[in-house]
Amino acid sequence: MENNARLHALVIGHVQGVGFRAFVYDRAQSLQLTGWVRNTYEGDVEVTAEGPRETLETFLNDLRRGPRSAHVVDVRVQWEQATGQFPKFSILPTSYSSL
Repeated sequence: MENNARLHALVIGHVQGVGFRAFVYDRAQSLQLTGWVRNTYEGDVEVTAEGPRETLETFLNDLRRGPRSAHVVDVRVQWEQATGQFPKFSILPTSYSSL
């Protein structure tokens, strides 16, 4: 876990009701990342993911692109140290953004 990092991102734009969470979940699974994704009451999508920094950079590029039906305007990013607290990647219920 020594080269692992944590990516916390807030994806802003037309990102709800377009399959964005499923897209994020599928990409995280294929990249073997752990963490979570959820919609926010503000209309954004929030993501926390842990894994190798290089893999997270690839994942971040996917977040900036999104699925075809989405229109990403901005992605706010925070990098942190990985904690290893997530056993898998999950879709969480809608909440207020913590970013």
